Amino acid sequence: MASGTTRVSDVIVPAIFTPYAQNITEEKSRLVQAGVLVRDAELDRLLAGGGLTFDAPSWKDLDNDAERVTSDDPTENATHNKIGTLKEVAVRLSRNQSWTSMDLTAVLAGANPMEAIGNRVGEYWARRQQAALLATMAGVFADNDAAPAASEHTQYDLTNDDSGGSYSAGVTNFTAEGFIDTLTLMGDSEDSLGILFVHSIVYARMKKNNLIDFIPDSEGKVNIPTFMGRRVIIDDGMPNPSSGIYHSYLLGAGAFRLGVGTPNDATELDRIPGAGNGGGQDVLYNRVMWAIHPVGHKYAGTAPNGGPSNAATSNNLAHAGSWQRVFPERKQIKIARYVTRES
Repeated sequence: MASGTTRVSDVIVPAIFTPYAQNITEEKSRLVQAGVLVRDAELDRLLAGGGLTFDAPSWKDLDNDAERVTSDDPTENATHNKIGTLKEVAVRLSRNQSWTSMDLTAVLAGANPMEAIGNRVGEYWARRQQAALLATMAGVFADNDAAPAASEHTQYDLTNDDSGGSYSAGVTNFTAEGFIDTLTLMGDSEDSLGILFVHSIVYARMKKNNLIDFIPDSEGKVNIPTFMGRRVIIDDGMPNPSSGIYHSYLLGAGAFRLGVGTPNDATELDRIPGAGNGGGQDVLYNRVMWAIHPVGHKYAGTAPNGGPSNAATSNNLAHAGSWQRVFPERKQIKIARYVTRES
């Protein structure tokens, strides 16, 4: 019988581990499962090539010009309309993290070390993917809050702000009426907003006010919280910019496009024999490459070579100057924000 200690390098083959961990990431991501982030083959293809940003042209809708009335006058020649184009711009996000075997010791005690490590890494990246999307949304809303340089958007048309100057029960906190007002930002397209993203404090308020219904999942094993037919996702990463103020997001299916690339050496193992006073140390490096793109917008910043971070500083995802709307109609942007004061 072989003797010795099972090391990370004994159970991980990078070529197998990389797609395995990515699959776990998508399985664990509530955003992917809810349909907010939709995997996009074209973004995958672009990430496989060079470049930090990618142009994504699309056709404009036909203008709503009045139709012509047909006549029998042979000298009355019709004038023709044309279709225009729009250009969205996506940005590459290159991220990485590493773990030592000491961090993984507990899970390595499981029956299947490969599965244990894959689940741990996959869940980590699912959380980080969600953080990147929330940062992107913060940047899109910050851009919308700013006065437009031209006519690319109407200021504040993505937000219903009921927070007021001080707390007032049933007025400034999350209410059914305020939620409906937020839906109304989409006019007759309100049904396209099917997922509600809230902080746990807001969720608690909704439960206290008996605003939550629960429906079983497809297997009847888990009760999914819903409100007015919208799935509710609770995450304490939701913005809480000041004491008592909370942002809730309404999102539509396909509001964001997801591209997944494969970095060189996406999974790499290192052995440091001298660490631990000669006891040795294993290190697992894992790298990801994403494009998380808000539909109808273009990345307008100047990112570093690794892409923007999640920060709200210049050229990063949560900054107002990093995004600009290119789709002309509000109804084409499947996101809305409800701002409340809960205390």
